[in-house]
Amino acid sequence: MYVRQERITRGEKSSLSRPMEGRSVQDLKRLDLPELKIGKYVFRAELDEPDEFYLEKAKNELRETPEVVEQALKDFRALLKGEPNLIVPDDDEFFIKFLRPCKWYPKSSFELMKRFYQYRTKYPRYCDNLVPSNEKKVLSSDLLIPIPERTIDSCRILQINCGKLWNPKTIHVNEILRSVMLALEAATAEPRTQIAGVHVILNMDGLTLSHVTQFGPSIAAAITEWVQRCLPCRLKGIHVINQPYIFNMVFAFFKPFLLEKTRKRIYFHGTNRSTLISALGKKCVPTAFGGELDMPDELIGPNIYEYFHWFEKEFEASNKYGYVKSVE
Repeated sequence: MYVRQERITRGEKSSLSRPMEGRSVQDLKRLDLPELKIGKYVFRAELDEPDEFYLEKAKNELRETPEVVEQALKDFRALLKGEPNLIVPDDDEFFIKFLRPCKWYPKSSFELMKRFYQYRTKYPRYCDNLVPSNEKKVLSSDLLIPIPERTIDSCRILQINCGKLWNPKTIHVNEILRSVMLALEAATAEPRTQIAGVHVILNMDGLTLSHVTQFGPSIAAAITEWVQRCLPCRLKGIHVINQPYIFNMVFAFFKPFLLEKTRKRIYFHGTNRSTLISALGKKCVPTAFGGELDMPDELIGPNIYEYFHWFEKEFEASNKYGYVKSVE
């Protein structure tokens, strides 16, 4: 994601002016970014350089050293020259978003980038015009909550509420998928998250048959393809909580498409709070799920939307990258 140069006074209610053109992450590092207040906590994009803890983690887990980085970037650019129909910025930080999940192996990273943009071409209904203003309905509804605290392993957490708060009469599952894509694209712009990864909490409390009927083999195949083959992110775990028995009907659509690696990263906690806390840590788990993170009772979705909307032009810029569409 690329970020514009504009200041929003902290604590000021956001009445956003016309956004400027998207700017690179390098430009962003010099800026004062907006903050998302979630109760007594503050969520902010962490786009500064990784500190010693993360650099050591990257070295140990991703083979990240100056020598490996230099050679990988050189080789990645050479591979890109052989794909003239793929339009992306010639920018180190952009390439690193794909190199880190693949532990700096250039060929694997380049294949990931190709699959990422091929997916966008294959599934326009999920990927076209993917900007916050088009996803306002979901972002404002508390269906997606970016958790303001990191896990015990320094990972980001995205909480997705797929039950009580989801009105299937007004929001289709396709719209939820688009918003998840948008949120994870924002997360992958953070160097620390590129290194440490992301956990997803799927809160299924209140799931009903009216929700289940929105799923099927087609959407299940599309979601699993994106998660397993196209997502430029270290997805460390998917934690299903509060799932009723009817959830088995949903999971049955996904099972045929799941790779063994993915299956090992899906955890079914139900109402067992101890296993969730053991995986993520108390500090980052909301009190409603047995942790210590005191989330507000009131809706925070409108503020979440305003936060993402501040980056509208950056998402617009991101949408311009990809394979050149053939003219018929």
